[in-house]
Parts: sequence; structure tokens; C-alpha cells
Amino acid sequence: MRALTPKKIVLASMFIAIGLVLPFLTGQIPLIGQQLLPMHIPVLVGGFVLGGPVGSLIGFLTPLLRSLIFGMPPFFPSAVAMAFELATYGYLTGALHSFFPRKRAFIYINLLLSMVGGRLVWGMVSFVLYGITGTAFSWEIFVASAFGRALPGIILQIVLIPMLVMSIFPRRYGRSTRSA
Repeated sequence: MRALTPKKIVLASMFIAIGLVLPFLTGQIPLIGQQLLPMHIPVLVGGFVLGGPVGSLIGFLTPLLRSLIFGMPPFFPSAVAMAFELATYGYLTGALHSFFPRKRAFIYINLLLSMVGGRLVWGMVSFVLYGITGTAFSWEIFVASAFGRALPGIILQIVLIPMLVMSIFPRRYGRSTRSA
């Protein structure tokens, strides 16, 4: 693992801060937040920018801090399950970004694999946490929550995040930084 430099600490703090504030754009309407998934965006981008280990830290801390500071999402079981989901997003986007070739198509492949991996982790953790509370968490609930209700956010992430990554790393993905 590479050293945690002051620059990485500042960038990680920025991504966490964005993750804390961005959900306010949904107007504090939980249903819209569950559909658009605004907290996921800075975690996914943070993983691309800072790598897997720091991305996982951003992902783990963001929902827990938001729950403790603002009361949303509810700490248990929602924020705890989200912490594992978002940690997986941050780790996978960073790890896959260093593994895959620097081609635009691989940003999408990375993103899709990371999103599926994070949702699977969320489902497993939710199954355990809801089981502890005696609440049912079925396969149908998992599919409806992870994919059905979240479809607008998934589409937003697939459109927005590759554009952000290509803007952050223009030389890696064939865009010149010079104007014509």
C-alpha cells in the first residue's frame, strides 16, 4: 500500500464531506434519496481517484458519519449495512482502476462490477443485521431494494461517474488538456 500523503488525506476528507452534503440535494425526502443514491457518487469517484484502501475508508465512514451527524440514514441497520456496501464500492473501484487497462470501456466495466459487488455485500450484511433484529430480509426484498428502487441512481451513476473520471484523468483516457 502506498503512503497516506497529506494530499490523499485532504482529498479523502473532501469526498467524505461531499458524501455528507450531497444527500441534501434530494430535499431530505428519503424515497428520492433511496432512488438517486447521492452518497454513493463521491465514494465511487473517491475510489477511482485515491485507490482501493482509501476508497474503502471513504465508503465506510461516510454513511456512519452522516447518520451520527444528521440522523439519516438511521444508524442501525441502514447506515451500518451501507458502510459495508460503500466500503466495497470504494475498494473495488480503486483496485479495479489500477488493474484494468486505461481505456474508456474499462471505466464502465469497473463501475458495473463495483456496483454489483457493493450491492451483494449490502445484501449479505443486511441479511445478517435484519436477522439479528428478527426482521425478514428475503431475496425479493434484496432485489427490490438493491436494483428495483435504486434504478434511477444506478442510471445516474453509469452516466455521471465515467464523465467525472475521464474529466479528472484526461490524459489517461484520450482527452487532451490543451485547447485547439
